[in-house]
Amino acid sequence: MAGGGGVTSGKSYPGKFTSKVLFTCIVAASGGLIFGYDLGISASRITRGLGRRMTMMFGGLFFAIGAVINGFAENVLMLIIGRVLLGFGIGFANQSVPIYLSEIAPFKYRGALNIMFQLSIIIGILVANLLNYFTAKIEGGWGWRLSLGGAVVPGLVFFLGCFFLTDSTNSLLERDKFKEAKVQLQKIRGIDNVEEEFNDLAKASEAARLVQNPWKEILTRKYRPQLIFAILIPLFQQLTGMNVFVFYAPVLFKSMGFGNNASLMSALITSIVNFCATLVSIATVDKYGRRTLFLEGGLQMLLCQLVITVSIASKFGTSGNPGELPLWFSMLVVIAMCVYIAGFAWSWGPLGWLVPSEIFPLEIRSAAQSITVAVNMIFTFCIAQVFTTMLCNLKFGLFIFFAVCVVGMSIFIYKFLPETKGVPIEEMTIVWKNHPRWSKYFVEKDSSFEMGKI
Repeated sequence: MAGGGGVTSGKSYPGKFTSKVLFTCIVAASGGLIFGYDLGISASRITRGLGRRMTMMFGGLFFAIGAVINGFAENVLMLIIGRVLLGFGIGFANQSVPIYLSEIAPFKYRGALNIMFQLSIIIGILVANLLNYFTAKIEGGWGWRLSLGGAVVPGLVFFLGCFFLTDSTNSLLERDKFKEAKVQLQKIRGIDNVEEEFNDLAKASEAARLVQNPWKEILTRKYRPQLIFAILIPLFQQLTGMNVFVFYAPVLFKSMGFGNNASLMSALITSIVNFCATLVSIATVDKYGRRTLFLEGGLQMLLCQLVITVSIASKFGTSGNPGELPLWFSMLVVIAMCVYIAGFAWSWGPLGWLVPSEIFPLEIRSAAQSITVAVNMIFTFCIAQVFTTMLCNLKFGLFIFFAVCVVGMSIFIYKFLPETKGVPIEEMTIVWKNHPRWSKYFVEKDSSFEMGKI
């Protein structure tokens, strides 16, 4: 297979799927609540120096404080300060949570437990939409304070929940806490015999200790394959076209007779579809693999985009005025839209966070996650800025643009992404070494390949 799907490390650490792991991952994944509630990057040195758990706690605390300041804001300056603190909270959470989940979870269930982060994001978005709907009806015009101040709830849930968590074994080893690291590994695996896994983690920690500057190290040739994916996956995630569907959904629901409730119904239905599809991803990601979900989701989104492009073009044309939309037409487009959202929600949505968090070795993992978060945030901002202009100029052609993007990113995944399911996180380098496209980056210095050649 072109993507090297079937490559495994050959190791299988013993251990149980314990209730402690499940509780730990649920609490840690709740960091997605604050991301979903308010769509920031921290310095990776904090994650590496203070540990994943402490970084998550800072994220929840900053977010809660920012929410309180916004809720009681008396002027624009207070709103700005609150938003800055919210940004720090989001950055800290997105920097640490995906890494923490990938490190703490048993490798056989790493995908499912990591995707809980995406599930929390969806729940956060749904709760925020519902709250906005009801607070908008409050007389006196102060409902916005409840919407902004309400963000303190997920912030505190995340912050207080972190008190019940332990740091990941990788993070403890990274800070020379060897005895505590082994004890915690035994607890989260539910067995005493963790020698093989612990020794591999300890070796990775020793290698990480030799790297003084992870930002410089990550630019070296041997990390080029993973770095490419750390940049392109969050970029591709933003180029799937979800913004277009979010924009058109209220228009279609309004044409179906929902009137002023169109926005609420749009948010509810799309959030429910998103939630259910994410559950499908949790159930299948460790069985069928990352590549399968990426490719199936891409094909599903592409077909739906083509159906919607033809439908929108026939009714909206280039004028953008559809006139009176028949019910059957609206139903057709809404169904296609829901199928599209489902395709995104069990592929590019959760895998956009899962894959980057699991493909890097310990010595550069925090720096790499910072890059992933930064790219995601930057292109979220960029797409938001240019979306309206593109929509006004391209009309239904905007769907074609994103369909082309989906084709390109699917081909890239097929040719270049190795399968990472069932591979222990500290053994991940093996899948890159065995990949036909990337193996040349791991050839020894005395090989015929030039070290500077890309």
